[in-house]
Amino acid sequence: MKKDKKNKKNKGTQQQVPTESLITSSLETGVNSLEVNKSSLHDLLAPSGIDATHYDYLEIFSKVSRFARTFYLTTIPRQATFPYFLSGIYEFGDVNTSVYINPIPENTSQNELNKTIVELQSERYVAHDRGDINRESVLSTKQAEAEALRDQIAAGYNKLFEATIICTLFAYTKGELDKMSEILAMEASKTQIGLKTAWALQEEGFKSNLPLNSNKITRKHTFDRGSMATVFPFVNADAGMDRGVPIGINKQTGLPLIFDNFSSSLANYNMIIFGKSGAGKSVTIKTIMARSAILMGVENLVLDAEGEYVAMAEVLRGINVNISPKSDTVINIFDIETEIVKDEITGREKYVLNVENKVEDVTQALLTMARGATKSEEVNELTKQIIAEIVAEEYSSMGITSDPESLYKEDSSASFGKTKKLMPTISSWYDRLVEKAEQNTNDTYQYHYDYLIKVMKQYCKKFDGQMAYFDGQSTFELLDGSVFININISQLEERFARPLAQQILLSWIWEKYVKKNSEDKSKAKSKRVLVDEAWMLLAYPEAVDFLNTMARRARKRNVSLTVVSQKFQDFYENKSVQAVLTSAETKLFLAQDKSEIEYLQEVFKLSDGESNFLITCSRGEGLIKIGYSSAVIAIRPTQREFEFVETNLTKILEMQKRKKKNNGL
Repeated sequence: MKKDKKNKKNKGTQQQVPTESLITSSLETGVNSLEVNKSSLHDLLAPSGIDATHYDYLEIFSKVSRFARTFYLTTIPRQATFPYFLSGIYEFGDVNTSVYINPIPENTSQNELNKTIVELQSERYVAHDRGDINRESVLSTKQAEAEALRDQIAAGYNKLFEATIICTLFAYTKGELDKMSEILAMEASKTQIGLKTAWALQEEGFKSNLPLNSNKITRKHTFDRGSMATVFPFVNADAGMDRGVPIGINKQTGLPLIFDNFSSSLANYNMIIFGKSGAGKSVTIKTIMARSAILMGVENLVLDAEGEYVAMAEVLRGINVNISPKSDTVINIFDIETEIVKDEITGREKYVLNVENKVEDVTQALLTMARGATKSEEVNELTKQIIAEIVAEEYSSMGITSDPESLYKEDSSASFGKTKKLMPTISSWYDRLVEKAEQNTNDTYQYHYDYLIKVMKQYCKKFDGQMAYFDGQSTFELLDGSVFININISQLEERFARPLAQQILLSWIWEKYVKKNSEDKSKAKSKRVLVDEAWMLLAYPEAVDFLNTMARRARKRNVSLTVVSQKFQDFYENKSVQAVLTSAETKLFLAQDKSEIEYLQEVFKLSDGESNFLITCSRGEGLIKIGYSSAVIAIRPTQREFEFVETNLTKILEMQKRKKKNNGL
């Protein structure tokens, strides 16, 4: 495997030194930096001459003379993590790296491991006899690891390899070479890599690092199959797209990763983002939404569980809607809208009114209400039957049928001679429930009637119910063309009121926001519906059912259902929701807790290297999977974006302080 990188900008301390040294070398040699980059492959492989008389470097004579120093790895970390094991070398500017890999035969591997196990066991006995508890514990761990590896190889699950890793550093002056050698060694040490100059073997090392597949350096390291994968510099360099918006930096290539959430190449437009608390989930999705809204006109609607998107809505001149017991905002769960579909025969668009689906959606929401925070087992199929029958009667009593015109009534004062009918409400449904209960003569049903009459009072305004914000005619409309709509439910009680609101609002959003989109993509707007902290829904089966339903329906309406959450274990244990996760075409995993990673690994078939990386990566870094492609990504908002995407209070205060200082306040 070969990797050549020329004149790439470095990070951290590297950003300044190479630039300064390049300028210095240009002045000293009189060489224009643009001319330097014109070196051909022939110049590199077959320079006019090489001075190999020095023990620790070479001088290469060509159109522009250069200096080179070859190193080999002497030490490697006990546990290599993907992809950072060699990232400090791979990303270090003008460095060529070669990795020579040779598989070790199974019988040889077994013999060597058995020998190692015997040696470790002997050393452990000695440590025990000496009372050296710490060393005995370390040796015991190593012995267990060696035995496990031996068993894996015997079962065919693993394999051992020998690898030699060589890198050659280039510079335009000897002084620059020495300075950059120190920095390279420092960068390598960050991942516990030891670099040693190929003393008196510079010519051999240089030749070994040419694309000739001829290794002259004999220093080898042993890797198993999982750790061997960590030396490869690329997950997939083609994870990005030809069009879209830059959502971050591909850490393997150093280039912006371009992403179009609504590309026709995707099986669906759904996206999931998982990360532990503090991993940067909110900052990541806000960055993606802001850029796609401004650059591509994507309309975004957020179910804001924590109140983190209020500032963003203000900056993007969007709409903030607050749902709380103190708010005057009302969302009517009975709202129903027509939708545009293609006629299967003619292919023409037509309006339809699907009352049957709406009855099911409202029934599911009322079931969740009836079950309550205690998730009462008294709510069963009989309860559902009673609720559904009354919901259907409510629509029927208003004259609402499958005919789209049934949504309207004649009104001479209206511009088009008709106005939309008032919708049923929870209160009108409750009144009909009481009426049906009085008429009932079946004792089995009566029990469920009585239960519903008792528990559903809290949702009715006439009883001053604590959760009556879903009772009444809706007080606002979700207008097409709004670049950002934030529905803030953070003031609701977390244990039950918020997940209930998430479920009801998802159903309402489908009616008021998603259905308005044409099935014809050329006419449809690109819309994203974000469910923040989706783990709250998982305790309520009806809520999970609707999430699944919306995930299936979304693409047809040119909508991206985006789920952001922590606590992946909760999703793993709820098998009914896994389809939402695994079917999402775009998956972004940020930093994870060790306790969560095994579940992610199992569900999404992550490699050991990918899993290890997600445990160790920094805030705002992660692994993105788009279809069958993947890449390691770093989300880097601009300073202006940070002002409205950052959620960490300490950092917000720091930014405000800097801003005041810059403004002379």
